[in-house]
Amino acid sequence: MQKKRFDPSAAALIASMVIFGTVGIFRRYMDLPSSVVALGRGAVGSVFLLVLLLVQGRKPKGLKRNAPVLFLSGAMIGFNWIFLFEAYNYTTVATATLCYYMAPVFVIMLSPLVLREKWTLKKGVCILLALCGMVLVSGVMKTGFGAGDMKGVLLGLGAAALYAAVILLNKRITGMEAVEKTAVQITSATVVLLPYVLLTEDVGALAFTRSSLALLVGMGIVHTGLAYVLYFGSLRKVSAHTAAIFSYIDPVVAVCLSALLLREPMGLEGVMGTVLILGAALYGEWPEKEGGKGNEQA
Repeated sequence: MQKKRFDPSAAALIASMVIFGTVGIFRRYMDLPSSVVALGRGAVGSVFLLVLLLVQGRKPKGLKRNAPVLFLSGAMIGFNWIFLFEAYNYTTVATATLCYYMAPVFVIMLSPLVLREKWTLKKGVCILLALCGMVLVSGVMKTGFGAGDMKGVLLGLGAAALYAAVILLNKRITGMEAVEKTAVQITSATVVLLPYVLLTEDVGALAFTRSSLALLVGMGIVHTGLAYVLYFGSLRKVSAHTAAIFSYIDPVVAVCLSALLLREPMGLEGVMGTVLILGAALYGEWPEKEGGKGNEQA
């Protein structure tokens, strides 16, 4: 019997998911406004990806044809980051991350309207399970649930809605490779966020400590540049279904690190909600028949 060889593409995919799962920890230790963090991440990440494309001699194709959708989706990515980073300030990293993972469920809910896909029993079950899980994770049933927690939950869901919109818009982009598309979108996000930060923040009063600056640069290089390179590089050699399954390493890592490093415990209700949300999203990715394909990754 022939032994299964080590697959470096699968390892790269797992590594990218682990990196994405640590973004909340990085954010928690940065004493900067969320919009500034989002701008810094976009600026450093876009430079990293554009330099990489330049070194590889790759020029994005279909740029002119897809320009409006690329710019709109890029702007949504930028504000999606702001919502998510702000959610981390009001609730636990685990809760914010799980709210964010409602995005695939929002796509399932909207696809019949936007993509003219048919409603199925499977989609209905996914939505019901995810909504039940969201109620449990949000903590609205707890007696000590505060206004800050609710704000964090709503911000996390807002980030999820924006990301769901990006996923749907990506389906309208044609003739571009994933890494090229992402480089243009993140650059667009940076272009949109720059005037937003200048108008809403007192830039002169910002205090960049060495630790915050190091974490911000690290988030741009590691979480945006390196992670996306690993992720999109692995997609060339692993199936869409495998990529969809492995993507759930991200929230699992976030939940575990939230408990271990930040001492943010998750009660029985939270654990049950986690299982329901991730189970619903995973079930939605599962192919209807043997040999089916997973959903497209954004």
